[in-house]
Amino acid sequence: MEVYQISAVTLMVKNMEKSCNFYSRIPGLRLVHGGTTADSFSTFEVGRNSDIYLNLELRNNDASSDEDWKQGRDFVRIIFHTEDVDKLYSYLQNDANFSKLVSFENEPTDASWGERFFHIQDPDGYQLSFAKPIRKVQP
Repeated sequence: MEVYQISAVTLMVKNMEKSCNFYSRIPGLRLVHGGTTADSFSTFEVGRNSDIYLNLELRNNDASSDEDWKQGRDFVRIIFHTEDVDKLYSYLQNDANFSKLVSFENEPTDASWGERFFHIQDPDGYQLSFAKPIRKVQP
């Protein structure tokens, strides 16, 4: 049930095509999900045969001003891998002291990108995701 590694960091982006083109040019990053035409989400593997990823999530373009975008740009999600998502969720939910400090965003859910996960917000509003791979993501 314990957390054993940081799996990924997610950055909000304004333009998926430009961002994918930028990150694709960095040696050691390899696109494994999504891409320049992705509707909302792309993933780059960091290093060869690693389990560490950089995710790009398309920011909603309904922001009314550049200032709204700048505020949303500060979004970061840190994804931790755990061996048992459901057991960890139950453990954290049942810890009264922990539950007072965070906001649970969802119950454990299976995602199309091949993980079972849940999200919480820490006391400062950072989003933490706890996940377990349920299948290998294909490009």
